[in-house]
Amino acid sequence: MKKQVLTLAIASLLFAFGKTQDTFSIVAVDSLTGEVGSAGASCISADNLALYFPNDDPDFIGDLLPGIGAINTQASYHAGNQSDAHNELENGSTPAEVIDYLSFNDVQGNPGIRQYGIAALINGQPMAAGYTGADCFDYKNHVTGPNYSIQGNILLGQQILDSMQARFLAAEAQGKCLAERLMAALQGAKVPGADTRCLGNGTSAMFAFVKVAKPDDDPASPTLRLFVSYNPVGIEPIDSLQALFDEAAPCFVNATEQRQPLEFSLLPNPTTGVFQLEMAAEQTVNVEIFDAAGKRLAVHKQLRTDEKLSLKQTGVYLLKVSTSDGRGSWKRLVVR
Repeated sequence: MKKQVLTLAIASLLFAFGKTQDTFSIVAVDSLTGEVGSAGASCISADNLALYFPNDDPDFIGDLLPGIGAINTQASYHAGNQSDAHNELENGSTPAEVIDYLSFNDVQGNPGIRQYGIAALINGQPMAAGYTGADCFDYKNHVTGPNYSIQGNILLGQQILDSMQARFLAAEAQGKCLAERLMAALQGAKVPGADTRCLGNGTSAMFAFVKVAKPDDDPASPTLRLFVSYNPVGIEPIDSLQALFDEAAPCFVNATEQRQPLEFSLLPNPTTGVFQLEMAAEQTVNVEIFDAAGKRLAVHKQLRTDEKLSLKQTGVYLLKVSTSDGRGSWKRLVVR
């Protein structure tokens, strides 16, 4: 009997590890620019992301509605609840009203295991609300302000949320753009074991993301979208994300235009090994391939977009594609 109980306990822990999304995150809006954004991180490895969420990138808990708001659906993530929240916000409900709806209409009748953060622009006015179910894993809580909600579970303690809030508000006071404020909030959580499951790894988390949409953006292609994911090798994902963020310079505006991300797809994805780039127009690009631990494996310069590439080993890879004019973007590729 004791062996059976122990086996069940281990199985439950592994299930929680794979299915719990996300540990600490923030949603925010900017009433001056109309931008909406989301950022977050969690101690879920790249392999577990590929296993439990094979069709999703690490930023899927953040749902952006350009010109309207942003929703983070986390803890025991369920796509049905995220979809309901999206529809309610899109139809004009306030963040608090969306929270109330989700509490009374959880798709599995179990709102106590969920956590949400919602920020929106209602008639041009910023509003925000958060929700933390009583049955989320400790430490759990959320903090909100006029235009943001910060939430977390499985945390080291309240200090993680407080530090994220302090960094966000300091960046706001300095006149930073929304993207910079979101990154500042993540930096506030860059503490070993911020997600307590990563304490032994010496990092705050294993993946991190940030994304921001302008009012006229296509929801599927926000102006800024960056993410990194690792297996437990002691690499701090927030540092890696910051490096990508600094390179992207999302708040840089020159005399004539804002630098735009490079749009491309990887087909097929997942793949058995052979794949190619798909872009709106044929051109030559530079392609860098990294493994899940962040090690660069290959560089292809001046690659034609109609050329095929191949990877022999199964696993999760990150590809950076860039052009000679400095535009670039990242995608995750799963090889099975």
